[in-house]
Amino acid sequence: MNEVPVLNTARCNLALLQPDNAHLFFAYRERNLAHVAPWEPAPNPNDGTLEQACHRVAAKSAKGFADGVSVHFIATDRETGAVVAGCNFTNIVRGIFQACHLGYSVDHAWQGKGLMFEVAQAGIAYMFDIQGLHRVMANHMPANVRSEKLLRRLGFEREGVARAYLKINGQWQDHVLNALVNEPP
Repeated sequence: MNEVPVLNTARCNLALLQPDNAHLFFAYRERNLAHVAPWEPAPNPNDGTLEQACHRVAAKSAKGFADGVSVHFIATDRETGAVVAGCNFTNIVRGIFQACHLGYSVDHAWQGKGLMFEVAQAGIAYMFDIQGLHRVMANHMPANVRSEKLLRRLGFEREGVARAYLKINGQWQDHVLNALVNEPP
């Protein structure tokens, strides 16, 4: 089994989302519902309350890490202990592919301050250096200029556009496909 990671950046501590810190994730999601709504799937009414859904996501995160198929980090502010960002690596495929997908979000109060770059950079380094992956893929809606700029700054390259790729906020949306390859020195 993988050792549970704890990563430190200049402003944050990154820890695996687990049932014992799900309450922090819930507070983050509750604070940022309107902020992330344009970029995420519509909530499923069958998921119950937001708090119940956050606890299920935390349990799924712990299982996904144990199974080697995902790594869901929450980033907490070193001063307050509040969750200020999330950075998720999902759909981990081993074998000849050695790749995954990156997803992320940042607290509305921290937007535009370089925090997501800091958090994503630490998470990507972990996936390349510790998990041994070769490729991280990240996709964004064409209108999400902030995500596009973040991915370029992180070194991702645009690979194309997928039509009607994901159902976001109730509508099928096109997505720009991007990837970062772990090139040997």
